Amino acid sequence: MAKLQFSLDGNSLGEFELNKERTTIGRRPANDIHIDNLAVSGEHAVITTIGNDSFLEDMNSTNGTLVNNKPIKKHVLHHNDIIEFGKYQLLYVNQAQANMPPNHGGFENTVVLRPTRLTVAEAETAKKSEEKLAEEKPAEAMPADEKAAESNAESAPPEVVKSPVENAPKMGRLKILTGTNSGREMVLNKALTTLGKPGAQVAVITKRPNGYFITHVEGEHLPSINGLKISPQAYALSEHDIIDIAGLKMEFFLA
Repeated sequence: MAKLQFSLDGNSLGEFELNKERTTIGRRPANDIHIDNLAVSGEHAVITTIGNDSFLEDMNSTNGTLVNNKPIKKHVLHHNDIIEFGKYQLLYVNQAQANMPPNHGGFENTVVLRPTRLTVAEAETAKKSEEKLAEEKPAEAMPADEKAAESNAESAPPEVVKSPVENAPKMGRLKILTGTNSGREMVLNKALTTLGKPGAQVAVITKRPNGYFITHVEGEHLPSINGLKISPQAYALSEHDIIDIAGLKMEFFLA
């Protein structure tokens, strides 16, 4: 679980675990992290955490929020990021990120690529297991009236039984259209998926009960959908939308 180490002028003031989706920071006592200082606004900032991912948003505070000495409005947090509110500091500690193996950065550094065939294979394995279990189950004695009902059922048109693959709900996917990973697909099976290049342009795709939404998080320029810049608010993705972020184009679809 990610946490924040709170300090003032190098002196530790305690720790806060990011154990809920929304953690508020500000001068008002009702905030999850209460900083009683005039340099801090009543509702200064908020950290949204989904799974192992967290991102910070400044809530239009008077004096702003710094991350690693740079002012931000929205920022995807990374292990050892230092968040500053005046003289107060919050060190973001995420061991799940720290323990991740290093790679070559870029697109693969911010998303999880998972081949589609794995999902199909798992479903086919489950189907075979069910069929084997049905073959091994011993037959039981059947009353006469149930035998008659079964005989009538045999004369009726056969019922089409869908396989586990057909019954599975459709999952969002991204197909990479440009770059060295062109043609590869990514399954959007996480509650929150981060896209882009940290420090340049970053967005997150959130998986909600009513669909998939993309939100700009970091960078001066907003991502484009089908050639048009999106607004700073969450944008609902539709089938075959073309996402352009950090110079990379991807197609969103359901399968």
